[in-house]
Amino acid sequence: MKTLNSSLVLSNLILIIPLIVLILLNYSSHVIAITPTPNIDNFLQCLSSHSNNDQSHPISNAIYTPKNSTFLNVLHNYIRESRFNTSSTPKPLAIITALAPSHVQASVICSKSNGLKLTIRSGGHDFEGFSYVSNVPFVILDMFNLRSIDVDIKSETAWVQSGATLGEIYYEIAQYSKVHAFPAGVCFTVGAGGHFSGGGYGNLQRMYGLSVDNIVDALIVDVKGRILNRKSMGEDLFWAIRGGGGASFCVVLSWKIKLVRVPEIVTVFSVSKTLEEGATDVVLQWQQVSTTIDRKLFIRVQPQVIEKEGKKTVQVLFIGLYLGQTKTLIPLMSKNFPLLGLKPKESKEMTWIETALFWYNIQEGSPLEVLLDRTPSPSGSFSSRKSDYVKKPITRLGLETIWSNMMNLKFVNATVLLQWNPYGGRMSEISEKATPFPHRAGNLFLFHYITAWEDDRYEITRINVEATRQLHDAMTPFVSKNPREAFLNYRDIDIGNNMNGTLGFAFKYFKANVNRLLLVKAKFDPSNFFSYEQSIPLLPKKH
Repeated sequence: MKTLNSSLVLSNLILIIPLIVLILLNYSSHVIAITPTPNIDNFLQCLSSHSNNDQSHPISNAIYTPKNSTFLNVLHNYIRESRFNTSSTPKPLAIITALAPSHVQASVICSKSNGLKLTIRSGGHDFEGFSYVSNVPFVILDMFNLRSIDVDIKSETAWVQSGATLGEIYYEIAQYSKVHAFPAGVCFTVGAGGHFSGGGYGNLQRMYGLSVDNIVDALIVDVKGRILNRKSMGEDLFWAIRGGGGASFCVVLSWKIKLVRVPEIVTVFSVSKTLEEGATDVVLQWQQVSTTIDRKLFIRVQPQVIEKEGKKTVQVLFIGLYLGQTKTLIPLMSKNFPLLGLKPKESKEMTWIETALFWYNIQEGSPLEVLLDRTPSPSGSFSSRKSDYVKKPITRLGLETIWSNMMNLKFVNATVLLQWNPYGGRMSEISEKATPFPHRAGNLFLFHYITAWEDDRYEITRINVEATRQLHDAMTPFVSKNPREAFLNYRDIDIGNNMNGTLGFAFKYFKANVNRLLLVKAKFDPSNFFSYEQSIPLLPKKH
C-alpha cells in the first residue's frame, strides 16, 4: 500500500511541477520585461517631464526621497501595522504624495518605464503592509492628499476620492442630510481606496449590502496612464475593481457612491455577557436569529478574553444598530432574541452620524469633528489578523472549544478578541457573480480574528503571531471548506500568494470569480505592472 501511495504522489508531482514551472517562468518573464535596472534619478526626472503642464500643482511639492528630512515622517504617517514599521523593514526609493490626478498618471508611467514597482496607499490599514513594503525596488504612490468629497443630495450620490477616510465621508454626508448614509466600515480612519475596492462591509450591510453594491461609477488611471470612467474603461474592468482589489488592475482616483436612506433617529446598544452569565447560551441563540431577524437590525458578536477576579474568562459583547426607534426594537428583540434580555435603558437613540462615534467607542457627546481625525486610536500597535466564513451554526461544544482556545493558547500580553458579523437580508439577495466579492447567500457570519499587543520585542511578536495561527487552525471544523473562504480586506499572507505559482489564495478570496478576474487582468494589464503578493496574476499563455 505504501508503494502504491508513493507512486500516486510521484505521478501527481510529475503532472503538477511543469505547470508550476510554466507559471513561474511566465511571471518571471513579465517581470523581466518591465523591470530594467531601476534608476531613481531617471524616475524623478520622468515625473517632472510628465507633470510640467500642471502649474497649479507642481509635482516637486509631492515628492519625498530619503534625502528629505521629512521622508520618514511621511512614510510612517500612514503605516497602521507596527510589525512593518521597523528599522529593518524595506523602505521605498521615493514617496509621491499625489496632489492632482496628473501626479498619479506620471507615477504610473514613470515607475513602469524605469522598472520600479509601484505600491498604492490610501489609508495604510492593510494588515500585511502590501501598500508600503516590498522586497524589490519600489516607490509609494500615497493618495492621502486626494480626498475631496462632493455630495449631491438631489441625486443622492457623491464623488469620493480614494484618499478620503470613511470618517470624512460620513461627516460630509451629514453636513447635507440627517437621513442619508453610506454602507461601509465602522473604523473611520480607513481609506476609501482600499476599503471600497476590497468590498467594504459594515453595519448597514443587512439592509443595503456592501460598499461595492452601492458604487455606480469610478475614475481610474490605467496601466497606460489614461484617466478612464465607467463608460470608457468598460463593464469588465468596472466589475473587477469593485471587490477584486483595484490595485491588481489600475489606480482608482475616485468613486461615485449611491447614498442610502436611514431614519432621522436610529438605535444602538451594547450588552455584555461573560461565560458565567450564560454567554454561550446567548451566542447559540444569536446564531439562529441574527441572519433571519428584521434586516434593519445588525448585531455583531464580539468575544474577548478578560480577567475577572483573578481568573481568565470570555466576555461576549453584543453590539447592535437598529434602523428604527427603541419602542419598536424592544418588542422585536423580546420576540426573536429573548436570551439577550435587552432593556430599554440599555439602548440609545441618536442620529446615524452619531452612531459612527458609538461604534468606534468614542465618548458620548464628543464633537462630530472627531470623524475628521485620520490617526487611528490607539496608533502604532502590533496585531495579527485573520478571517473565516461560517455557514452552519457552531454547536455548544464547538463554542466551548473556541472559548478554551482563546484563553489557553500561548498569547503574551495581548488583547485576544473575535468579531462575528451577521449576514442575511440584502447580503443573501445579491448574486455571487454581481461583483468579485462572492461571500453572499449561505453564510451566517464573517469571522474576524484580532490579536493586538504593544510590546515591540521580536519574540513577543513571533509568539502572538503563531498563537493566532493556532487559533485559526483550531477553527477548521467550524468554518467554510473547499475552499476555506477569506475576506480580501483582511489580508493574510498565510493563505498563500502569487509568487509560488498557485492560485489557492485567490479562490479563497473570490471563489469562482477568479476566472473572470484572470481574464480582466490579462486584457487590461498584460505586462503585470500592477502586482503585489496577492494581486491577480497572469497565467501562462497557451502555445
